[in-house]
Amino acid sequence: MSIEQIYMYILLIAGAVTILYVFFGDVADGIGEGIPFLNPTVLMAFVTFVSATGYVLEVSTIWSSWIVMFASLAVGVVLDILLYFFILLPMSSAEVSMAYTDESLAGLVGKVITPIPSDGYGEIVIETVGGLINKRAVGYDNEEIGYGKEVLVIEVEEGTFLVREYEPFVFNKK
Repeated sequence: MSIEQIYMYILLIAGAVTILYVFFGDVADGIGEGIPFLNPTVLMAFVTFVSATGYVLEVSTIWSSWIVMFASLAVGVVLDILLYFFILLPMSSAEVSMAYTDESLAGLVGKVITPIPSDGYGEIVIETVGGLINKRAVGYDNEEIGYGKEVLVIEVEEGTFLVREYEPFVFNKK
């Protein structure tokens, strides 16, 4: 078996393992927590980079197999470090979530869709990046708030939003 075939088989196996990791990666998530270079994503990327570089260099150059192996190992290490520090590390610390808590909606402005009676419940809708959120609401001081009025969410108590009619601040320059 030629060295080109070995590089190609390793590349195919690494690709198959990567695809399996995409589907079943949650099982192995805790492995690389303490030592970042034992992270399965980093290890599979390293093997993929080395085998791909080795195959391309074996096919396209007249270098000896030892030079190709050391060159592909060097390229694999450099690409793996770049992948880790510029892609994986920023992605792991990024917080992207469509989830919200009721408390995180305090301070936002909503619109009354079911009138809020004094000493009673109504309904408001708050527009967020994730879409519209309907919530039960009462007047902060038990005041009545009519349909279509803009309201400011003051606080949240047990899933009920305490709101006041919203009066935007207008700065009049004289």
